[in-house]
Amino acid sequence: MSQKTIKFYRQNDPYGYFSNFAKSRIFYKGKYYTTSEHAFQAHKFLWSGSTKFDLEYAEKIRLVKGPGQSARLGRARKGPQKLRADWEEVKYNIMREIVYCKFTQNEEMKKKLLATGNTHLIEHTFNDRIWADGGDGSGKNWLGLILMEVRKAIREDVNLLKNENENENENENENEKEKEKN
Repeated sequence: MSQKTIKFYRQNDPYGYFSNFAKSRIFYKGKYYTTSEHAFQAHKFLWSGSTKFDLEYAEKIRLVKGPGQSARLGRARKGPQKLRADWEEVKYNIMREIVYCKFTQNEEMKKKLLATGNTHLIEHTFNDRIWADGGDGSGKNWLGLILMEVRKAIREDVNLLKNENENENENENENEKEKEKN
């Protein structure tokens, strides 16, 4: 008997809410992001060694309208901004934390993820062999694997954020600032 699978890719398709391009406001490391793609791409330039150019570029990525724009900017290597030196070592954990935020900060998203039970989740596209299955199953499917890890963590009430209190305190401070503006 084969395991049941759910394949997803485009945000407007069935199960598209698993896509990083799906609109789902998240709070991560002191800032709000329109999508998890915005957060992931911005964090390519945010680290202890960030220059003024890196910080400005990360903010530009955070504020662009669509996730496609944020992805294009995050992949761009022209200009004074520099990809963080440790990106290859940290990108999977950053994605894990961002996806965890997406599905724990949005109750509707959490219900949808948990409703998948033990179904195998696969980002299905020929465009990506790292985060997706490569379209033919030869890819790593890291996004699908992280989604299943986050699903398990939510079920077992395990926090996947490195420093939960930092994110919660920043979230409270941001909420207070937004209340003061209104």
